[in-house]
Amino acid sequence: MHLLIIVIVSTLLAGLAMTLGAAIASIKRGWINDEIQHGVIAFGGGALLSAVALVLVPEGITHTEPLWACVCFIAGGFCFMCLDIYLKKKNTPASQLAAMISDFIPESIALGAAFATGNNNAFLLAAIIALQNLPEGFSAYRELNESPSFNTRKILIMFTLMAFLGPIAGVSGYLWLSGYPVIIAAIMLFASGGILYSVFQDLAPKVKLENHWAPPMGAVLGFVLGMYGLMITTS
Repeated sequence: MHLLIIVIVSTLLAGLAMTLGAAIASIKRGWINDEIQHGVIAFGGGALLSAVALVLVPEGITHTEPLWACVCFIAGGFCFMCLDIYLKKKNTPASQLAAMISDFIPESIALGAAFATGNNNAFLLAAIIALQNLPEGFSAYRELNESPSFNTRKILIMFTLMAFLGPIAGVSGYLWLSGYPVIIAAIMLFASGGILYSVFQDLAPKVKLENHWAPPMGAVLGFVLGMYGLMITTS
């Protein structure tokens, strides 16, 4: 029970970092110049990439066969491409929000499983999640705030409510999924493909082309090629 409370508190605090990032972004633009704003957005992109390269993929490929890992990864990228197309047609700017949630939920599941299995790095993982969510919340706020449908109050409330997805995911990982590492691995790899797509579609300006969604899939396929090569040479 003691560990379960720790899982709930740590994942909730990590989730509230999204709200804190959004609150910082809501400060009047004159207080934060464009260079700092773009720097924070770039930092958020780096945080997402670090989640993929240092947490989600390494944990995911440990428990899956190379081909299955690649299928999960590519499926994540493809699904996010479809979501991006849908949001574009609906004129709803929420791709960075989707990437943030896709990062937060699987990592929270992994955090719960880490506490359940006695992993010594569980508290470090909780800190990493919180540090990633801060700039990601900043970037997602700016994206949503460009739409007249989302004002500051609505976004902050929405982010605060989304923070409670962390404890739900963490408890799921702690109570039910810790004994099924293959399922957790598949979720992590699927989310990784989606996150990588989102980073190159929304945060890498030299890759993105307006109304074209295929180029970022090149990044997904390039990453999965390297991942597959690593797995077959180290297995």
